[in-house]
Amino acid sequence: MIFTTTLLTSCVKLLLVPAYRSTDFEVHRNWLAITHSLPINKWYFESTSQWTLDYPPLFAWFEYLLSFVAALFDKKMLNVNHINYSSDETVLFQRLSVIFTDLVYTIGVYKCCAALQKSWRKDVVLPILLITNCGLIMVDHIHFQYNGIMYGILLISISYILQGKHLKAAFWFTILLNMKHIYLYLAPAYFIYLLRHYCIKGPLTFKNVVSRNTFKTFSLLGSVVISVFLATYLPFMDHIPQVLSRLFPFKRGLCHAYWAPNVWAIYNTADKIGFFIASRSGIHFGNKSTASMTGGLVQEFSHSFLPNIPPMVTMLLTILCMIPAMVKLFFLNKQATNFIRCMVVCGLTSFLFGWHVHEKAILMPIIPLSILSIMETTDARMFLLLSTVGHYSLFPLLYPLSLLSVKVLLLLLYSVYAFHSLYKMYPLSICSYTLPLLSPLESIYVLGLGAIFLYENVIHHLLGLHSQLPFLPLMITSVYCAIGIIYSWVSYYIYFLKYNGVHVRTKSNKMNKVE
Repeated sequence: MIFTTTLLTSCVKLLLVPAYRSTDFEVHRNWLAITHSLPINKWYFESTSQWTLDYPPLFAWFEYLLSFVAALFDKKMLNVNHINYSSDETVLFQRLSVIFTDLVYTIGVYKCCAALQKSWRKDVVLPILLITNCGLIMVDHIHFQYNGIMYGILLISISYILQGKHLKAAFWFTILLNMKHIYLYLAPAYFIYLLRHYCIKGPLTFKNVVSRNTFKTFSLLGSVVISVFLATYLPFMDHIPQVLSRLFPFKRGLCHAYWAPNVWAIYNTADKIGFFIASRSGIHFGNKSTASMTGGLVQEFSHSFLPNIPPMVTMLLTILCMIPAMVKLFFLNKQATNFIRCMVVCGLTSFLFGWHVHEKAILMPIIPLSILSIMETTDARMFLLLSTVGHYSLFPLLYPLSLLSVKVLLLLLYSVYAFHSLYKMYPLSICSYTLPLLSPLESIYVLGLGAIFLYENVIHHLLGLHSQLPFLPLMITSVYCAIGIIYSWVSYYIYFLKYNGVHVRTKSNKMNKVE
């Protein structure tokens, strides 16, 4: 099933080769050129293009290896001075490189499925839910990025957690951190789980915590993590500050080009509404900037009505909101699914409160939640809700009208399969007029996405507002999706905090415990 699903999905990806591509296409082409034509001591200093190298060194080496294959297609793409170069050969190579490296994602799916006890749920449903994830297709194979290989490494790490092979899990997660540092948001879950169930074995007693065995396992775990970091950063040791300044560019502002549907989308909306009302009332705000936060460009800006949010505030909010989940995970049993649930909570928390969050980061909680969706009813319900609204929130990334039918079709096909297959596992419907597994309110909300889509693509233009209020459809989409994601976060967080660590067994849920 995994091979067949991968093959069919790859055929769909091939059809998308000539599709619209974002500026990320040029970003990665430029990184190919930088790593291929310059010595490593200049990789993180090169600034001919505005799309400077800002991923960790392991991803830079990944681009370096790809560049040798790229040279076989078109050597001109490897010239740093060829800004916005996009020959047919270049497009073909970069598209094929994403499809090929998705094999790592397939390996991750295979290993996760193999780590679970045999059932049709993990042999059929789970591979399809993971491999055909419409968000990954939209982001990687239309918008253009290399998230597939990243999530493949994450799934490999999760598979080792499921098998109780903790050092291997830590190794692969550290590899992931050194390829894309955004996964730091998941690090607290790894740290707490490995500390409690690998380092501190047995009951939580003072003698156990300070025992020689605990010190030994902690040292072994630390050596694995530190070794990967040393191997990654040693070649760049003489300019580590420059590398770090590229990895953490806090000057980019609170929000990304488009509003990721999080609390800051709601905050930005409140700021715009407050500024509008105050302006109509004759209140002026001096020299405060009114820069647009919906224009599609990464830029610095100031809020016009509400206080500006500095990076430290977002960091503190994220940490504080994660603490209850960390405490809960520490005292739960070693069942691996508890770790994955905590990972979902961490991913959602960072998405909602983080600094300069990309819309694509919603995949960070959705993909692990896909694994849990075949475990219990509540996990399945939250997956259906979060995946539907989260994938819809990616629509603004694919803004050309030519992609309208493509993105709608991708979301509908994926959502229909997800609802159908999970309903077969958990034949639960609150009443006859609700969507499978969802409550009436949740059903109304999900169906409301259709109204949002209709307004954005039809009604807004019919009302003649596209010239006066061009930002309004994007703002409505961001806020509406933010409401659903915040609801999912609160609901799932409460569920996790109340969870007793044991799978609930019902007639419709006979999945055995996964240790």
